[in-house]
Amino acid sequence: MTVRVVIADDQMMVREGFSVLLNAMPDIEVVGEAVNGREAVARVRELAPDVVLMDIRMPEMNGIEATREIIAADATAKVLVLTTFDLDEYVYQALRAGASGFLLKDASARQLADGVRVVASGEALLAPTVTKRLIHEFSRLSEAPRLMPAAHAAYGELTERETEVLVLIAQGLSNSEIAGRLVVADSTIKTHVSRVLVKLGLRDRTQAAVFAYEARLVTPG
Repeated sequence: MTVRVVIADDQMMVREGFSVLLNAMPDIEVVGEAVNGREAVARVRELAPDVVLMDIRMPEMNGIEATREIIAADATAKVLVLTTFDLDEYVYQALRAGASGFLLKDASARQLADGVRVVASGEALLAPTVTKRLIHEFSRLSEAPRLMPAAHAAYGELTERETEVLVLIAQGLSNSEIAGRLVVADSTIKTHVSRVLVKLGLRDRTQAAVFAYEARLVTPG
């Protein structure tokens, strides 16, 4: 199955470079490009891609606003944020807006392709150390808001084991790593993760991690 991608970036060289790298992969096809956030929203509506590679700093509408609009229109949409800096204050906002993860623009062809595949499969690109550092840093620096009453109520429905799994997700552990930590089967952790997402009304592991920080279940640092 071919993963269909839209690239949104105001720099032509970046769009063309990523298009060449991704189209060289047998299972990935770049089906459209956008030069700003507003155009990205229109392209997604028109083409319904599997993944959107979204730059943050763009004219007319930035990547955060575009991500928010795309997710609001289609909760299943997958956005992979692109940034030049691993500690970009706007990336945390993009994750809160619904992005499934982020990549640095100097990522290798393999990292880029793997990132697209991971997000397309429904997982969040949360494993890289740089992502964990970013979420740690900006959940602290942005003074993330306390949970709303409804979110508090949803959190109260989690079992002790589900809460434990949520904390480990926020620490960037994969299902296999969590299973090893808790000495249970991978399938058991997969079930716990699914229940956590459903109970909290979250899209994916990235939003689960953000939730854990905002609930102060994990201390940034």
